[in-house]
Amino acid sequence: MPKIIRILMKQCDGQEDEDDDVPVKQMKVVNGSAPLCFDSPRDFFQSLIGPVGLDEFFQQYWEQKPLVLHRSDPDLASYYGSLFQLSDVKQLCTRGLRYATDLNVCRCVNGKKKVLNKAGKVKFSQLKKDLEERRATIQLHQPQRFKDELWRIQERLESFFGSLVGSNVYITPEASQGLPPHYDDVEVLILQLEGQKHWRLYQPTVPLAREYSLEPEDRIGPPTHDFILQPGDLLYFPRGTIHQADTPAGVERSTHLTLSTYQNMYVCARSQLKTTCGFRRELLCFRSWGDFMLDVIPGCVFDCMRRDGEMRSGLPRNLLTAPSFGSDVNKRMSAFLRRLANALERNDHELRSTAMKRDFISHRLPPYLLEQAELEPAGKPPSLEDTVCLRFKEHLLLTVEPSQDNTDVATELVVFVLHSLKNKREMHMMGTSDDDEDDDEEEEVGLRFPSSHLAALEQLLRVDSVPAAQLQLLRDEDKAGLLLGLWSEGLLVGLCDLHHVQ
Repeated sequence: MPKIIRILMKQCDGQEDEDDDVPVKQMKVVNGSAPLCFDSPRDFFQSLIGPVGLDEFFQQYWEQKPLVLHRSDPDLASYYGSLFQLSDVKQLCTRGLRYATDLNVCRCVNGKKKVLNKAGKVKFSQLKKDLEERRATIQLHQPQRFKDELWRIQERLESFFGSLVGSNVYITPEASQGLPPHYDDVEVLILQLEGQKHWRLYQPTVPLAREYSLEPEDRIGPPTHDFILQPGDLLYFPRGTIHQADTPAGVERSTHLTLSTYQNMYVCARSQLKTTCGFRRELLCFRSWGDFMLDVIPGCVFDCMRRDGEMRSGLPRNLLTAPSFGSDVNKRMSAFLRRLANALERNDHELRSTAMKRDFISHRLPPYLLEQAELEPAGKPPSLEDTVCLRFKEHLLLTVEPSQDNTDVATELVVFVLHSLKNKREMHMMGTSDDDEDDDEEEEVGLRFPSSHLAALEQLLRVDSVPAAQLQLLRDEDKAGLLLGLWSEGLLVGLCDLHHVQ
């Protein structure tokens, strides 16, 4: 908690500020103390990849080459082992796990993946038989839906990366391999939970790949890395890195957790919707510069059209029905794009991301370990005499978008406050049902304010706290309306009420 808020809270309670450096506990911990630091997203990731520093990691490894960390740390090994075990699968089977949707059973046979799934619900007795007798691998999808500590870990990672973070648990028996050599479309972090896993990594054939693909072993050459992970060890490799892994002989089984982020596009396992251009997208988990351009350029064009009469002039007759557009159209488009690029260099346009922000905030995990009551409005409605602060800043985003009102007035920009407080943890990274999609189409997502409120909202995001009367709005009634709207959504609290929600 920022120091100024601690001081003001003590003053509200009539306490003297005798020791400003005493840390204030903010969050409930289920599993006791962990050898990782959860104080902030940045601190968490630093503790996850230690002893490698953040600057070194992103300058030398991220999207460039693998990193293997052998820890030999008994505390970390014990903590990793507590994250997931075979006994957890047994318990989860009583909750109605289903093959394919929640869990796969597979084995690599002669360089090919053989899926051994049954139909319907998963029975642990069958899983154990597959594991012990058929030497199959159990692959559990998105275990953060069920395990609190994995929710805690992935919530921190999503806040750090500003991107969705999925996970899988792999349980592989002795002298067996679950998957053939392949590469993925995600940045991968591997945490070895129990046993040992033998890994082989190979030079990418498609650097920073945008899709999953198998690679025959006779085409990938010798491995660039060949090593064994022990409990507490960590492995990172960029998307596109070809890899395969097996449990060595003499090791009863291996359990590891795969954490993945920066996925190009995520296809819902239920509906199998296509995600290529021209088809309906299920989740838009893109994170490349090209995808960012697809998101922000429409807003730039919208702004430019408001000032440039030539861009508002009509298309030539029958342009869309012509068999091809021709060089004249290309030249005209090039001229418009040059104007747009020049305006961006002059900072005449403010880049506005909408689709990427909405996709991330609507599908990410909710805040960790909060009871439903803690998400409700806290304390009394704030007044202009109060000092206020935003709650759950890491789970809140602003977008500036054209108004979608069907009115006769000119289109204007409005501000949306988007948040993930009401997201469903049990659906994280699992796509949406048709019913949910219908609801989304009927209901406007997020709090909506006039564009004149943007400066005040950015002010609240930028500072720890602010006297409500000093909000950057001209009229007191606008300040009061903003406070009430944010408080009603559970996003804002007066400092004298803050200690009730810690």
